[in-house]
Amino acid sequence: MLKVAITGNIASGKTVVQKMLENSGFKVMDTDIAAHDLLDDNSEVIQAFKDFDISENGKISREKLGKIVFNNKNLLEKLNSIIHPQIREKIDEFFAENEGKNIVFVSIPLLFECGMENLFDKIVLIRTPDSVRLERLMKRSGYSKEYALKRISSQLPESEKAAKSDFVINNEGDFENLSDEVSKLVQTLLRLV
Repeated sequence: MLKVAITGNIASGKTVVQKMLENSGFKVMDTDIAAHDLLDDNSEVIQAFKDFDISENGKISREKLGKIVFNNKNLLEKLNSIIHPQIREKIDEFFAENEGKNIVFVSIPLLFECGMENLFDKIVLIRTPDSVRLERLMKRSGYSKEYALKRISSQLPESEKAAKSDFVINNEGDFENLSDEVSKLVQTLLRLV
């Protein structure tokens, strides 16, 4: 089984690529969804952030927690030290559940930041100019420019990620262009299994 990571910085288009792969019949795990599920009622996170207001309606508020950690590097590292090992377990479970498939994909934005490259056979980076990502973040999430820039700057630069990736898909064109790039990627990966 070929284990392929799909990575890219925030608002680069990973979700669109993920949907294209799913529509082609591939199994794709979304670590963002896994992280959201893990955060809903995470006793370790609640304990670690007990001095902060992170709850809403009896659950952890990702928005409140995000505003806290993206304004404090130490707190972001604290959160990641709790969540990343839990995500790794979920990835291992996903691989076990899909044993026997030719190729499986894991969408994992913080692949390099959390040092999980060794879990994968191939790494694909979805690359999009910072200016486009900034605009998308402000539009889709309603972030202020300042907060959107904090979110962007909390991740490694795309150039560093590209140097560590096996494949790079430039998501600068339209949907058709991206679809063609994903199709070419799939054909290349199928030749490896």
